[in-house]
Amino acid sequence: MDEKIFSYQGSYHSQGIFIQHYLEQSQTYFTGLQLKFQEPNDSSPTIPSFPSPAEYREQRRRRLFDRIIGNLKDSELPGAELAITYLSHQFRRNCKEATLASSGTAITFFLTFLKVSGKDRLEDITRQDIEAFVEQLQDKGLKISSVRNRLVAVYSFIQFLVDNDLFNTDVLSKKIRLKLPDPLPRAIDPQDVKALFAVIDHPRNRAMFLLLLRTGMRIGELLNLQVSDIDLQEQKALIYIGEKNYRGRVVYFSDDAREALEKWMQMRDSQRQYLFYSSRRHCLTYATIRERFRKYLEQAGLPDKGYSMHQLRHTFATDLLNAGMRIECLQPLLGHSTLEMTRRYARLSDKSRENEYFRAMSIIERGTTDEDSRLDHQLQTVLEEKELFSAHR
Repeated sequence: MDEKIFSYQGSYHSQGIFIQHYLEQSQTYFTGLQLKFQEPNDSSPTIPSFPSPAEYREQRRRRLFDRIIGNLKDSELPGAELAITYLSHQFRRNCKEATLASSGTAITFFLTFLKVSGKDRLEDITRQDIEAFVEQLQDKGLKISSVRNRLVAVYSFIQFLVDNDLFNTDVLSKKIRLKLPDPLPRAIDPQDVKALFAVIDHPRNRAMFLLLLRTGMRIGELLNLQVSDIDLQEQKALIYIGEKNYRGRVVYFSDDAREALEKWMQMRDSQRQYLFYSSRRHCLTYATIRERFRKYLEQAGLPDKGYSMHQLRHTFATDLLNAGMRIECLQPLLGHSTLEMTRRYARLSDKSRENEYFRAMSIIERGTTDEDSRLDHQLQTVLEEKELFSAHR
């Protein structure tokens, strides 16, 4: 029998009969290997083995890289070959799929901008060209954070060329700096949290969103969880690869999250590797759970609050700080590489500053801002310092 090339598109059970779906295409969905067609027989079919999460991520990364390189080869943009060299370097360094996508998009837009501006050679760019590129992105209405990310990607590209003697330019001597806003992290109001989880009754979805709220893990980390990563007895989850910094960590979950997980474990398909999955895919996608979250917000009467799934992470951090957790303990739970990243949440839960404000304001409102009040406050400070000293002797 002639060999044919097929692409696996999924599988399901219909009236107890396992049905496989293959569509004749130019390459297979996962591996690109040629599969020999076999006529169905009466023997009990076996469930096809899916790639491991690590293999699946690498296959997606490879497909994305091939697509970016293919587009650059066909683009005839100035500096396209240099861009391919740089992106190949990023791929060899094992940069994440998101990093490759962000760099590829930014560099392609930059080279396209140069071509439209009449630049035939990448070596001819000036600081004014980069300024004009930034202004074009701003005119398109991009968020300042997105503009900054693309600018950083372009500078990284140029820096690589300079470091490898592929490019000589002085545009790096004085880089363009964009001032970014530093907004407060936004936590979900406690009453809104109760209203939200009151309408989440599906076992899988309740376990999923409670894990986000009680562990502070990122959404991508949740989607990559496997059953073997969960320890119900110890109430902890192992994140082997962090979503942003590739650093693994251990997170813990509460009693209500464990209860939700136990209910989900009792009904989930034990042959699935991923902790959370859909009927059509071996793992959930971000778009799927975002849509679920949006529908639950509507059911809870919260569609106009502007809440997002990521704010469950903000709520987790704020709740722990308000409960007295030290910021040094919170940092590894959140997977932050620096303590400064975690300090952002402390601005929402600085009880000492809050107490100082209301103490001082009460004095102002009583109209007793005299020397006696200042002396009383100084005496209180001395007593607090003595008490603190005694506690550490």
